[in-house]
Amino acid sequence: MSSQPKLILVVDDEPRMIRFMRMNLELEGYRVIEAHNGLEALDRVREDLPDLVILDVMMPELDGFETLELLREVSDVPVIMLTVKADEEDKVRGLELGADDYVTKPFSPRELSSRVKAVLRRADLTAPFEKGIVRIDDRLTIDFNRREVLVEGKAIKLRPTEYRLLYHLVSNAGWVVPHETLLAKVWGYEYRDETQYLRLYITYLRQKIEKDPAHPEYILTERGVGYRFVDFRSGAS
Repeated sequence: MSSQPKLILVVDDEPRMIRFMRMNLELEGYRVIEAHNGLEALDRVREDLPDLVILDVMMPELDGFETLELLREVSDVPVIMLTVKADEEDKVRGLELGADDYVTKPFSPRELSSRVKAVLRRADLTAPFEKGIVRIDDRLTIDFNRREVLVEGKAIKLRPTEYRLLYHLVSNAGWVVPHETLLAKVWGYEYRDETQYLRLYITYLRQKIEKDPAHPEYILTERGVGYRFVDFRSGAS
């Protein structure tokens, strides 16, 4: 089945620039959401899990570099930086902080489209799975577009927090994800010590997807370290 169009978050404090990017990206068939400052951008990334972020450098309070630095603590989403400066130092700083590409204002719709396609293409080559329908085994299928699981053919809706937690576990299937990493990705970097939140939502998820939540087969506990989703791609556990 084909997945939904890619979701792009555009972050800029100028409404005119956001309208320009939204219009041109939607004409290209992308879904677009927006944020008007760095803190709002961090919330949107955590809540909506976009496929790409277009991030302006020159913003009040939290600038693009500071936003990117915080973003990289909780997400590896591809980022294209926007700047009015053609300063080589700015470009190097952005790339060192984890940006994937740089576009200098003013830019044409064609240039924006070309950069977006190139970055998304590179991201798809390293993506752990296509964000769509993932078949774990004969019993469990996850639809990441509808935010639901199918257990023995029956659809079970997930709460937004459950969805984000499951997404990060499945996208790292076979690997142990530390407690603090899951807390930062799902709740935000300021929640890295709130392990009771994580234990509670792991319990909720297990009650929805496991045959026997007391003896889980999908979400495995690595005592004192974190959690690991079974490696469904290789059949190993």
